[in-house]
Amino acid sequence: MSLLADLLKFSVGFLAAAAGLAALALVGAAVATRLIAWRVEARYPGADRSVAVEGGRIAYLEDGPGEGARGTVVLLHGAGGNAYDPMEGFGRHLARAGFRVIAFDRPGYGNSDRLAGAQAATPAFQGRALGQALERIGAGRVILAGHSWSGALALRMALDRPEQVAGLVLIAPVAMPLPPMPLPWWVRFALHPPVTWLLTRTVAVPIGLSVFPNVEKRVFRPEPPVENYAEASRAPLILRPGPALANIQDLAGLPAALTQQAPDYGTLRLPSVIVAGDADPIVVTKLQADPLSRALPEARRVVLSGRGHMLTYTAPDALVREIEGLSETARAGTPSP
Repeated sequence: MSLLADLLKFSVGFLAAAAGLAALALVGAAVATRLIAWRVEARYPGADRSVAVEGGRIAYLEDGPGEGARGTVVLLHGAGGNAYDPMEGFGRHLARAGFRVIAFDRPGYGNSDRLAGAQAATPAFQGRALGQALERIGAGRVILAGHSWSGALALRMALDRPEQVAGLVLIAPVAMPLPPMPLPWWVRFALHPPVTWLLTRTVAVPIGLSVFPNVEKRVFRPEPPVENYAEASRAPLILRPGPALANIQDLAGLPAALTQQAPDYGTLRLPSVIVAGDADPIVVTKLQADPLSRALPEARRVVLSGRGHMLTYTAPDALVREIEGLSETARAGTPSP
């Protein structure tokens, strides 16, 4: 009995020590997270304008002529981004071409409030919030330019708020239903809301910082990353607990949203252009842009040879040309050729 008692004491003591070390590690990671977030916010200020919507405020950038503009183009950033990402990629080019350009921080990113926690993770919710923002800014009818994740968002806004949308520019868009993919047990565990919340406030941000350079290279493949991308796009703003949590929630919620909205794409009758790279390894063109072009009756399909996912930076002139053409089509009230 004494041996069993000793073993029991040892086991309890070992488990207590292990729990203490784990708690200490989480505390250390939480402190590191706050320090990283503080440094990021000091170095990369977010969008400097905001507008009140239901539940909080939406931040945005604006450029281009206040009066006499050729049209208004609204830029919607992809997963993990913020308003500076598309604005510095091709938005300034559009402004110099005479367009009024508005770039939003989607709910939970940059300087925008999340508005409704996990309920804000769908294109439908974000579309309502950004639609309210456009109304209160007084933007009128706009061309929506959605990159990657926001291809789904732009389409959702066109479905739900057709009176606001004059045309669609879908750049390397995620829009079609995704094939079922079994997740490892540890991913399923990490996606439980309390676990996700804890991870984004402890280990997720330091890990994100350590892999950030590799992620930047990966999203630009097969092309090299553009010089000073992180500085221009302020991409490190994702290395904060709030945006990191929002990004995980948005990515996890997207498959169900696509399954729900994709059958309605055929009802859209507005000038549209889909621009994709034939070498995109992130959002594969033959699985997304190609079937989307068949689902959208008015869509023009443009596939750029040798281009990857970050067309907003690697092909800004091509995007400006497509938007100029679509703007003329929208003003004439005729479908895209």
